[in-house]
Amino acid sequence: MENESKAVDAVDRGAVMSALVTEHFVLQSAASSTISESGSRASIYLAALSSGLVSIGFSSNSPSILAALAFTVFPTVFILGCFTVVRLVDTSIANLVAQNRIERIRRFYADLDPVAARYFPADNTHELGTMGVKYGRGAVFFTTASMIAVVNSVLGGAGAAVILAIGCGLPVPIAVVFGAVFGLLVLAALVTYQLKRFTPALPPSPSAP
Repeated sequence: MENESKAVDAVDRGAVMSALVTEHFVLQSAASSTISESGSRASIYLAALSSGLVSIGFSSNSPSILAALAFTVFPTVFILGCFTVVRLVDTSIANLVAQNRIERIRRFYADLDPVAARYFPADNTHELGTMGVKYGRGAVFFTTASMIAVVNSVLGGAGAAVILAIGCGLPVPIAVVFGAVFGLLVLAALVTYQLKRFTPALPPSPSAP
């Protein structure tokens, strides 16, 4: 009976190890795919932005063509930028969750044998993964989503200023002020959105109970 119990335990442990190794591989693949997608989406947005600005630059000598492009290119690229930021936040959170789960599996590996702890050192609870990178609320400002949010906010402000100056006939200084305020409001909204999305996914701080 005892031998039978040991055999069952061995089978169960083997099944657990197989499942954990498979999960580890899947999580690593998911984390890699989020990074790849983030780079692709950021490149698509920046390519669309640069193409739009080049086309506007070529039309600067024709007020009518410039106005037509300003009313189409700026809003289109701006909306694309907002969509890009939302998706980049999603991929960043997915990567964060995957790294958290990988770290849990690594801690299980470290408990398998006293020797294993040497090769799977336990990271600080406020650090993520094996690279010793600390993630707090301030880390939100250094993501790819934040980079695109800043660029898109500047685009939104500049686009608003151009549209107000050309389409509404406002004096340029007033249009610039309105554009700057609009850009700052867009940036604040995008950063706030990121903070609300990221906060539940961040690891607890060392002082947290």
